[in-house]
Amino acid sequence: MPRYIPYLLLLPATVFLIIFFLYPFTQVAIESFTSNGSWSLANFQKASSHWKFGEAFKNTMLLAALVVPIQLAMSLTMATVVQKLQKGRSAILYIFAIPLGISDLAAGLIWLSIFEQSGFLNSILVNMGLIEKPILYLSYQSPWIILFAIMLAEIWRATAIMMVILVAGLGLIPREYGEAAEVFGATRWQRFYKVTLPMLRPSLQTALILRVILAFEVFAVVIALGGTQMPVLMSETFNWQFNLQDRGVAAAYAMVILAVSVVFTLIILRALHVPKEARS
Repeated sequence: MPRYIPYLLLLPATVFLIIFFLYPFTQVAIESFTSNGSWSLANFQKASSHWKFGEAFKNTMLLAALVVPIQLAMSLTMATVVQKLQKGRSAILYIFAIPLGISDLAAGLIWLSIFEQSGFLNSILVNMGLIEKPILYLSYQSPWIILFAIMLAEIWRATAIMMVILVAGLGLIPREYGEAAEVFGATRWQRFYKVTLPMLRPSLQTALILRVILAFEVFAVVIALGGTQMPVLMSETFNWQFNLQDRGVAAAYAMVILAVSVVFTLIILRALHVPKEARS
């Protein structure tokens, strides 16, 4: 009986994944590759031929390309600061992680209250006499400001996800390695680049994969700040599913998001290859 205990403990999680992940995924995959009851690529052709597909794909890739590197640099800096602190470490970590408790939509609404015409930014600028009247920042005439606002909201909201993973990874690196490098004359930057980063690779791999996948699924923040003025893949999935009532095309969009996520996951796994010894 004892040898079956691990399988019994895994059974609830396995059943949960089958019911709430594997079965829905199978349904979506079948829906995307069928049309009028037969196997077909018609849904993908309809999705790709729509004028918003290219725009949504470009916006999604652009947001990921701009946001993720900034978040990586910020999360590394924040994790290093937290790791170096002797006092108040828990308090600073808690403050940095506060945005984790805020939903995507709530984060978008917070930044909307800053950038909208009657928001905090205009109020401050008017009171300081820098502008005569409120400016409409989030309009179709200023797509780059919309992009900038979405970037700020995403960086503020989701950087803590990577930071928490990297803090845990830094905690697993023995201090003796850094001290030995310091004894041999390595500078602070050399210790970070030659010692810390290579040993942090498993955590970097996990953090980047998680954040890149979430970046391709950005939705609520974009809707709150850009509405329909900045389509992304997830917003078009929602649009085809609920507004246009075409489940097949919506499923095709979902499969495109999955394919892009898998491709970039493989790229990250290849670029940040972790040796078998480090994984074990």
